Amino acid sequence: MTTWDDYAAGFGEEPGYLDYGRIGPISAVASAESTGLTEILGRARFGSLQGILDQDERLRAAAGVLLGRPAEQVVAIPNTTTGLLHAMFGLTGDVLLSPGEFPSLPIAASRAHEALHVAKPQWLSTDHGTVTPGQIKAQLGASTAAVAVSLVDSRTGYLADLDGIRQVIGDRLLIVDAIQGFGVVDAPYEVADVVVTGGQKWCRAGWGTGVMALSERALARLTPVFSGFTGTDEDEVWDSIPTPPPSAAARAFRTSNPDGIAEARLAAALEEIAAVGVHAIHEAVAANVSRMIDLADEFAIPVSSSRNERERAGLLVLEPPREQLTLLSASLFNHGVTATVREGSVRLSVHAVLHEDTVDMVRAAFTSYASAASY
Repeated sequence: MTTWDDYAAGFGEEPGYLDYGRIGPISAVASAESTGLTEILGRARFGSLQGILDQDERLRAAAGVLLGRPAEQVVAIPNTTTGLLHAMFGLTGDVLLSPGEFPSLPIAASRAHEALHVAKPQWLSTDHGTVTPGQIKAQLGASTAAVAVSLVDSRTGYLADLDGIRQVIGDRLLIVDAIQGFGVVDAPYEVADVVVTGGQKWCRAGWGTGVMALSERALARLTPVFSGFTGTDEDEVWDSIPTPPPSAAARAFRTSNPDGIAEARLAAALEEIAAVGVHAIHEAVAANVSRMIDLADEFAIPVSSSRNERERAGLLVLEPPREQLTLLSASLFNHGVTATVREGSVRLSVHAVLHEDTVDMVRAAFTSYASAASY
């Protein structure tokens, strides 16, 4: 049984790391899975490789628990972008989304339209990138077949209201890029039709990991354009003319055999998250973000992300005067704090475990910044 102390002990990164929104240092359980299965693959002892192949079933079951889906509605993918491309290329009808989303989403919609001309992006006008049910309701069109949104906006840190969006879009497809919240946000994933996430950020499972979950409505409406030889219901497809059709389940969106070791890393991470509880993780993240907000307030550093716990996850966005951005980023760098600096802001990504040494390093960086800025 995994306890909170076990989970917390799995954070092995050095103090000062606050960039989980870019990449989460791999957890102890995910690292152990990778090491163990790599050793098995290297030796290839008789009968041992089946355990690697069995990781697909394990991952889909683990993801299904957190997503509220049966395993048959989950498919392993190597990254978030692959799943978004599957969804956009498979869509017929227009998709409403903000051009301010992380580029994976608008580019996937644009590429699908340019290549197939069966789905067209409808660009949503927002209030500084914040996507709300009211904005969506006001801009839905007769040809809108789907709405796509990030669970947590990568620039503003805003946590989308999935329940509210579902209520205003009716039976249109709801496509969610969940990577900035999956594993740390107790979201109502069951109201979405497509949920796509990678495991390299908040789940701390490393690159090459991810899952895509599809509702029955999505499976009925999306065409599996990129469906490979492992995307059928047949175990062997040699000399099959005509070739077998794609599966009616989520496996239709498989292009080839998945990476079993990558699947094991993510499965182990998700099993640990489920054991301690997403709600408990979310509460710890919220408390740690609040602590960082208080620290920013102490030094009069403007916070542009939401202060409301219901509207945020683990991303804290600081927006100093533009002429002082370099000074703030340099102060953080000089004190060993890892953060993301982008488009006039500094983004701190705070997880469920926040070392006291990290707090001290941020305080020292803010002190240096405030002293230089006032001078």
